[in-house]
Amino acid sequence: MTITAVIIILSVLSVSLTLCFLDARYNLKLVAWMNGEVTNPFMQASFSEKVSAKKRDDTEMAALKARIAALEAIVTEPAYELNQKLNRL
Repeated sequence: MTITAVIIILSVLSVSLTLCFLDARYNLKLVAWMNGEVTNPFMQASFSEKVSAKKRDDTEMAALKARIAALEAIVTEPAYELNQKLNRL
């Protein structure tokens, strides 16, 4: 009886680890499929979804670069440094 339980537990564990490995290696989403989160574990994202995600990432990157440039301009202004010195006094 205990041998059967051990064999069942080990087999479930090995299947689970194999699925996790395949998910990490090939991005198959098998674990999500087993949990009912996706309908088809082998369906890849469409080309239009990938393009829109890239455009969104590019837009966010441009916005972040603009913010960094504005912050650098503020910090490097002589008036900002003078204000900091006055605030310390």
